[in-house]
Amino acid sequence: MPAVLGGVFPPIATIFNSSTGDVDARAIAANVAKLMTTGLAGVLALGSNGEAGLLDDGECEKVIGAAREGVPRERVLLVGVGRESTRATIAAARRAAELGADAVLVRPPSYYKSHVSNDALIAHFRQIADASPVEHPNVLGMKETSPDLERLGICTALRSGSFPVVSGWAPVLYPAVVAGAAGGILAVANVLPAQCVALFEHARAGRHAEALARQRSLTKIAMHVSSVHGIAGLKAALEMTGYHGGPVRSPLVAVSDKVRAEIGAALREAQGN
Repeated sequence: MPAVLGGVFPPIATIFNSSTGDVDARAIAANVAKLMTTGLAGVLALGSNGEAGLLDDGECEKVIGAAREGVPRERVLLVGVGRESTRATIAAARRAAELGADAVLVRPPSYYKSHVSNDALIAHFRQIADASPVEHPNVLGMKETSPDLERLGICTALRSGSFPVVSGWAPVLYPAVVAGAAGGILAVANVLPAQCVALFEHARAGRHAEALARQRSLTKIAMHVSSVHGIAGLKAALEMTGYHGGPVRSPLVAVSDKVRAEIGAALREAQGN
């Protein structure tokens, strides 16, 4: 596993069997193996794009195993383990490590957000890092999912060069890299991985005209598969680009035929067709 968190990671979708609604491990592994034929640094399993909040612990373990099957050992398997309690997050991190995760992604608890102080958050993350087999002694970095480049720039400057910050917002990947981001965890990288890697590499190398052109071509489809249509939009786009997509889990619903056509048009535009 690389020593530094960097490069482009897709937060993979959890694929469900269209008949039973069960997790389809074979389809997940196939998607990941296909993604790994590109220049991606690895994948994130069980992020918000993976419908993690709609899965039970057994299903989560099935997803991690399938993802590990598709990710070569020289690439990175990140696993989202965020839970509302510190205790449950630690347990999830340990299970993920046992199943082959290289690192875990921990989100701040949100259910009692207004009553969790900064000190409480620090204690939460410290306890998890101390207990997790794949976190300590050095927390690898952080993910900043926001169009707020000022905040991202502040984060990258705190421990410049020694604490990587990756962007979770594809429409600002180019300026984020310029501001110091070490990479991105991007929903659109599930469907256009090579284009996302090219954008990152152009930006990192200072080829600004090329990076800007890539950013402009990807922004519309990136919005369709994230903030605009969410997981349902992502799964529709996966099917259009030769990956397994399939149904979303209730209470989520599939996109309409009209939206599917809009996503298809955005994909063709991004691909230059």
